[in-house]
Amino acid sequence: MADLNVDLKTEGDVILVYPRGFINAHTVRSFEQVLQEQVERKSYRIVINCADLRYISSAGLGALMGVIDEVRENEGDIKLSNMSENIFNIFDILGFTHLYKIFGEEAEALSSFSIEE
Repeated sequence: MADLNVDLKTEGDVILVYPRGFINAHTVRSFEQVLQEQVERKSYRIVINCADLRYISSAGLGALMGVIDEVRENEGDIKLSNMSENIFNIFDILGFTHLYKIFGEEAEALSSFSIEE
């Protein structure tokens, strides 16, 4: 079974999420828990840096969908950065590129929150 590790970092009022490995049916619970904890802490500005994400299944995409409404209802957003071509293709094929803002670099995703203010 492939592993998943999720690290967090805070940059101002933005939470940076760093999933490393594979988000699938076996690992999605830990990814989902990290996202839910941020929402419970009222941290509604989230950047998910996908540089070390090797795979995301529909379960992982479901975890994102599970919190996005509450995040956006509280004037926040979840933005994604540093996607490999493989991860981008998964998001694109399933239409998630229309639901989430995707940035080439983490710094761009971070600064986009400042622009929105």
